Order: sequence, then C-alpha cells, then structure tokens
Amino acid sequence: MAIQWYPGHMNKAKKAIAERIKSVDMVIEVLDARLPASSANPLLAKLSGDKPKLKILNKQDLADPKRTELWLADYRSQPNTNVLALDASEKQAASKIIATSRALMPNRHGLDHPLRVLICGIPNVGKSTLINGMLGKRSAKTGNEPGITKAEQRLILADDFWLYDTPGMLWPKIIVEEAGYNLAASGAVGRNALDEEIVALELLDYLRRHYLPLLQQRYQADLSESPHWLDDKWLDWIGRKRGALLSGGRIDYQKAAERLLTDFRDGLIGRITLETPNQWAVWLKKGQQHEAQLKMERAARKAARKG
Repeated sequence: MAIQWYPGHMNKAKKAIAERIKSVDMVIEVLDARLPASSANPLLAKLSGDKPKLKILNKQDLADPKRTELWLADYRSQPNTNVLALDASEKQAASKIIATSRALMPNRHGLDHPLRVLICGIPNVGKSTLINGMLGKRSAKTGNEPGITKAEQRLILADDFWLYDTPGMLWPKIIVEEAGYNLAASGAVGRNALDEEIVALELLDYLRRHYLPLLQQRYQADLSESPHWLDDKWLDWIGRKRGALLSGGRIDYQKAAERLLTDFRDGLIGRITLETPNQWAVWLKKGQQHEAQLKMERAARKAARKG
C-alpha cells in the first residue's frame, strides 16, 4: 500500500516557498531525527538549488543516539551543508542555530546585510515548538495534527538574523514505500490518508527486527516466545496489554494500532530510529527503479494508443 497525502493547502505552501526562496540566503530544514531521510522533502531540495543548507535533526531525544551519529556524519559529508541534533527542550537552540548558520554564510551580517533564512519542515515535525522555544514565547502555532501553520511568518532571532517560517509541506508523490509508512507512523500524514492497522503492522515488522528488546520491555512480552512472533501476533498481544478489547475479550485491532502508534510517537517504547543511511540508500534505489518502470509502462501504453 502506497501512502500519499498532499492536500490543497500544501500546494499553496509550495508556491509560497518557491517565491520566498528567491530572496533568502540559506535554508534550514527541520527533520525528524527518527526518520531523517523519510522526512527530508525532495521538493525543497529542488527549489533551494545550491543555497547553503542547515539540517536540524529535531526530536533527537526520541531517536536512537547511535543512529543519530550515523546521520550526522552522513549530512556533514554533503557539500555546502551542516547539521545539528536538537529537541524541544534545548535551551541553547537559538544560539546554536544562529552560530551554525553564520558559519555557512560568513558574509551576511550587520543591519545592512542581514542573514535571511527560510525554515521548512514536514507537518508535525516539531518546527513550531522548536521556534517557540528559541524565541521564548508562543509565536508559531503548534499542535499534534499535521498542517497547523498555515501562513508564512517573519521572525527576528537577532537584529541581523531574519527567519521566515513556512507551513509544513510534503511532496506530491512519495516514491519510497518505506518512507510513506515512516511518515505515517510519526504522525506527519493526515489520518484520512492511511489505515492505522496497516501502518502499525509495518512499524511492528521493523521494531521486532531491529528493536526487539524495547518491544519486549514495553509490552511485558515473554522473552522466550516473543522472538518468534510475527507482526499480527504482536498486535494481538499489544491489544490485550493496552486494553484494546471488544465484548467477549476480542481484540479491537484499530485501537491496538492507535495505541502502538501513540506509544511510538511519545517515545514510550524507547529511543528508536526507523532508518539508517545504508537502509535509505537501498530503499531509494528500489523506489527509483519502480518509478522508472512505471514511466516506461506509461510510455508504452501511450504509444499503443497512438497505434
């Protein structure tokens, strides 16, 4: 099942970002540290071109620290790019972001040449919460539903440091299937675009293969039997443990899925990252090959229609 979500207001956001990006000096992209590549917007990369970029791995307190180090090294190896790992409680976030941004753009300083920065991120990545923490006041709207920020805001972090905040934006087509599931698990995708039970089963498939001890501890699973359980068995167990039951003791799989996803999003299962740079490279290659195959099939059908 391919997950796609691109409501009309995101197309407006795309147009606003495309226009604003012409007048800024650099771009900050806020990523989810639990799914750095899945939460990186390929449309933003295309729009920003060769402008300097600062990647912020937000919610790093919820992510696997060893895998965060892998992603930091990966982004630092990219040209004209730097990266920071932060979370909403980071008291020095503003100073770190300003200092790192100035290092990327040393010629932009002073009132005559202010550093103009566009900050972007997918829905529900925690961008607005991060900004409010930096400013010490509630300036950006926040919420636990994707698509809260609706319009661009200009924020002043320093007299010569202007930050343009933009609405959360996904992209028209997610070609990496695993990215769609990861985005859905993180809460970046509207609920009308997904089936929570399917997303929960995909999440369980990854967790039991890569984070089995955390699953066992959170849901008090039998240490000898649970290594052999598949995704549906895990969902059945979680439903019983988390009280997702119908009459007669039957499992309410919808509620069980919702409670698993809530536990993941709130960090209650443990510090988890759903991808590594190497895994992403494999997934991306597979997605690109699939897209190329679809393109060839469409071209063949078009040629056939023309006789």
